[in-house]
Amino acid sequence: MSDLTRAHIRLTGKVQGVGYRAFAQRTAQELALSGYVVNLPDGSVEVDAEGDREQIERFVEQLRLGPPRSRVEKLEIQWKPYSGQFPNFKARL
Repeated sequence: MSDLTRAHIRLTGKVQGVGYRAFAQRTAQELALSGYVVNLPDGSVEVDAEGDREQIERFVEQLRLGPPRSRVEKLEIQWKPYSGQFPNFKARL
């Protein structure tokens, strides 16, 4: 049985202007996760991901690494109940 859950993630560092949203979207889709990634005005990136907990944990490992020109200084994660509200995973503007 799968363990469906939701993770709300905030990343700081060099995470804007380096292809981070596209990287997160591609990685989430490969892991069959739903949710979104968005740049925030303060220079951080917010990710909301839903799916199997094991897949989300793999996703978080990849988010810590990021795309080649990024540098993740801090990753904060809040686990929340699965909502089923996202049909897919999208990069929001």
